Amino acid sequence: MNPHTHFGTLARYNFWATQRLLQALEPVTEVDYRRDLGLFFKSIHGTLNHLLVGEHLLWYPRFARGASPKTGSALALDMEAEPDRARLAQALKGGAANWLPLLEAWPVEQFDGAITYTTTRGATVTLPYAATLAHVFNHGTHHRGQISAALTQLGQPAPELDLAQFLQQEAKS
Repeated sequence: MNPHTHFGTLARYNFWATQRLLQALEPVTEVDYRRDLGLFFKSIHGTLNHLLVGEHLLWYPRFARGASPKTGSALALDMEAEPDRARLAQALKGGAANWLPLLEAWPVEQFDGAITYTTTRGATVTLPYAATLAHVFNHGTHHRGQISAALTQLGQPAPELDLAQFLQQEAKS
């Protein structure tokens, strides 16, 4: 399997699913959006902020520049990186759009290598490159699923976010 093809599909899916989820959240009231719904990061807002931190402020710099936040930085997985709902949505869309051009530029051999980074607790970790990149996209899918369940809990329609649905739509284009 060509890793550019595989991860390109995952990057496009990540962007598509992020857009669909954010669109589905538009009619949610501010009170419901910020309410503790029992999600791991409590609210929809908290979970979206976690996605921003994890996917775009931690993992993207690690893959793009080999850079991790400095130990002791204020960056935490449960932080409110962006308090404004509209700016948070834009940051998530923009961040998701950044992955495809990044991974297309990598030589194919890079996917067979390793990524070494520093955790937010200061530990140095080395992991398989492709599997760790897959984790980034899988992590987003996991939390979008939590938010979809929260939408259902709030009596709102949850968007169709299946990868198969994306592939079918992409094939029609």
